[in-house]
Amino acid sequence: MKLTVVGGGSTYTPELVDGFARLRDTLPLTELVLTDPATDRLELIGALSRRIFTRQGHPGTITTTTDLDAAVDGADAVLLQLRVGGQAARQRDETWPLDCGCVGQETTGAGGLAKALRTVPVVLDIADRVRRASPDAWIIDFTNPVGIVTRALLQAGHKALGLCNVAIGLQRKFAALLGTDPAAVHLDHVGLNHLTWETAVRTGGPDGEDVLPHLLAAHGDTIAADLRLPRPLLDRLGVVPSYYLRYFYAHDAVVREQRTKPSRAAEVADMERRLLALYADPALAEKPALLAQRGGAYYSEAAVDLAAALLRGAGSPHQVVNTRNNGTLPFLPDDAVVEVQAAVGPKGATPLPVTPVDPLFAGLMANVTAYEDLALEAALHGTRDRVFRALLAHPLIAQYEYADTLTDDLIAHNREHLTWA
Repeated sequence: MKLTVVGGGSTYTPELVDGFARLRDTLPLTELVLTDPATDRLELIGALSRRIFTRQGHPGTITTTTDLDAAVDGADAVLLQLRVGGQAARQRDETWPLDCGCVGQETTGAGGLAKALRTVPVVLDIADRVRRASPDAWIIDFTNPVGIVTRALLQAGHKALGLCNVAIGLQRKFAALLGTDPAAVHLDHVGLNHLTWETAVRTGGPDGEDVLPHLLAAHGDTIAADLRLPRPLLDRLGVVPSYYLRYFYAHDAVVREQRTKPSRAAEVADMERRLLALYADPALAEKPALLAQRGGAYYSEAAVDLAAALLRGAGSPHQVVNTRNNGTLPFLPDDAVVEVQAAVGPKGATPLPVTPVDPLFAGLMANVTAYEDLALEAALHGTRDRVFRALLAHPLIAQYEYADTLTDDLIAHNREHLTWA
């Protein structure tokens, strides 16, 4: 079984490789290919990845190449974890929107749109090359903004699912609070990528007892602190929102905070420099503890679980994925991409039924879905007007003067990545 990681030079990769090594019975890889245009990082991380495999006794081979076509040739699955423009582009995404008093974030708002515009054309080119070289390969997208990127892939007819680590992270946290095995915890997880709510937490599977009221009563302070939202808000909502909802529910407070402290991009860039120095140590044969601060907790476990289900019919019977709506949430278009629990197997993902969604959450989902539709149009076809329309539609912007200014800023900061600009 061959799996290719596009963006294999990422500092995330050792987390992924560690998961492949630990969970080799679930996903028995014979070849793992890491591909990336950054030769220096690729060789550094490739060498560490081989040491991780060797230390854990994994019999598979790890190869590195800058030749994308060779990397995906014969692949059973291709995992996308690229960042067009690197951390420098992320730094810009998180700073220039603040000039208008809008949140600076790499997956939502104006910064998220900038990332989508840079990313979608590149991902579609990669996917076309995958289809030519390995037409039966699954594409697993971990590249943000996952919802928009996955929608672009599905709209172009590719075999693709989107993956995010938010749900698996919450599942692990809830299991720890309950003192139980994570496999026994099933989330009623509903929404769009980075716009989700846990409306029930069940023990024993999809039909199990809902223990969310108990969790909120007994551990609400801990959960609220993790989300950086006030405990009374969780009690009033009766659900657990993703921590990304903080950008919506506490927008102005977040903007004030972002204006007075270093950006997350700056923190990550510093962390990456330290990680790369650690990776260069030939004695290092495991993922360092510092990597846990980089983000993407449980990413490898989610990726292994999904790949095993798609390629072998193995892994967890139900998984949270980003996939085509197809009536799952009746208030959204069928071709919207939703993030929900699904039965996953070699034929793809079939969303599980979702209980009726509170209008408080459904309304925001519908608004952001409309934005994502306009964002994808801008990513595929360009033009200043399409960018403006997408920004005006976004609930974190929604004022024409801001949308006008942010449109010009977005184009100015991303011109080298926008063929139409």
